[in-house]
Amino acid sequence: MLLEDLQVVLKVAEFKSITAAATSLDMRTATASAAVKRVENVLGAQLFIRTTRRLRLSSTGEHYIPQCEKALTILDQAHQSIKDEQDIVDGELRIALSSDLGRNLVTPWLDEFMDQYPNISLRSSISDSTIDFYRDSADLALRYGSLNDADLYGFKLCNVPRVLCASPGYLAKHGSPEHPDELAPHNGLFYQLFDITHDTWEFSNQDEHYKVKMSGNRISNDGDVVRRWCVAGKGIAVKSCLDMSLDLLSGNVVNCMPEFKPTPTELWLICPSRQLITPAIRLLRDMLKARCHHLLFQLREQGIIEEFEDK
Repeated sequence: MLLEDLQVVLKVAEFKSITAAATSLDMRTATASAAVKRVENVLGAQLFIRTTRRLRLSSTGEHYIPQCEKALTILDQAHQSIKDEQDIVDGELRIALSSDLGRNLVTPWLDEFMDQYPNISLRSSISDSTIDFYRDSADLALRYGSLNDADLYGFKLCNVPRVLCASPGYLAKHGSPEHPDELAPHNGLFYQLFDITHDTWEFSNQDEHYKVKMSGNRISNDGDVVRRWCVAGKGIAVKSCLDMSLDLLSGNVVNCMPEFKPTPTELWLICPSRQLITPAIRLLRDMLKARCHHLLFQLREQGIIEEFEDK
């Protein structure tokens, strides 16, 4: 009995669908179906009850699947422990990246990482949609925001200040705001996620807090598009300083009214299980953390952002 066939069987049990399991494993449905049949033939028992509309575990499957899962977990852990002892850096990195950070910063970093560790392969998914590890073909995700899901495991890479930014050309034409009360006449460039448009911007200055409802003529569900509009002088935007770092450092955009700070965020590298952490992932975590901190220090040294919490 092939281990690969058993892995297919576990996925079918997880998704209760051969088609969904095949999609998750990036194989043809017919290939997954054949793997299930091979395992059932070896066992001499039917693991799944199939109808035209649904699939469920048979009584044999209800007993067999949990034991099979435990056995494969033990084998995976044994295999991984050998790699850890030998410091083997290999395997496939299946990572989900946000659009702006992924395209403009992390993808070149990953290229350098793979040059350093040539036995690693990469499968990159770039989207601002929230990753579903049980549906999407990814084992890692690089995401802004706090880690609130107790079922996930993650590494916090850094705190990330946000900035209100615009191009010098836009500011020359429309004026530079010096206080949140002066923002209303400006053309906001908005990010939209799950049909929610982020057009209410919040700022703080010591103990003072401001909330501004903006208007604007451009909305996108792709953060990189918002960045491009901002650089092209189409309006003013609130963005992660990491997303805008290269444009801020080159002078393509300016941090407006820096004493009034938009709500900051965090950057995390997350995965569905601690057991999936390999030497390659730990090295990737260290590389990403070092690169992000280097950019943040550059922005601080050039006076673009103020001191940030380095934790």
